[in-house]
Amino acid sequence: MTQNGYTVPEPLGKMLGLLPSYPGSLLFVSALNLTLKEHLPEDVQQAMVGKHFRITVIDARVVFDFVWTRNGFVAGLNKGEADLNISASAHDFLLLAQRKEDPDTLFFSRRLSMEGDTELGLLVKNTLDAMELNVYELVKSVPLGVLCEMRSRLKWSL
Repeated sequence: MTQNGYTVPEPLGKMLGLLPSYPGSLLFVSALNLTLKEHLPEDVQQAMVGKHFRITVIDARVVFDFVWTRNGFVAGLNKGEADLNISASAHDFLLLAQRKEDPDTLFFSRRLSMEGDTELGLLVKNTLDAMELNVYELVKSVPLGVLCEMRSRLKWSL
């Protein structure tokens, strides 16, 4: 449970936990590519090549697996250990995305967990902290952009 009491209801979390992770990971990386890909410095991109990332939304029981390639984020399958696993509740991830909460505060209050490659975790955290992204502009553009990217990917796979 998060400190403020906002959590995904357990029955919903159980139901979401039964869904396959790949479709969600594909949607997630589409959103990441639209929002972050163009803003990542070249040295950060090079350090992340081939790294397996996992985002775990604890209360929703949802896991997003993805890899950074030279062309952007690519959805992965939940196979083995990730180089970096970041876990928190859905509400805490929302607070982080809105920049209403600091990752260090969540980490030290045990509401955010980072496991795996510590150096990679710090690189990701510091890179995201340094970015000046307008969350409200991102929220307006992401849903349509994700659908367009998904449509173009589906055309290539057919």
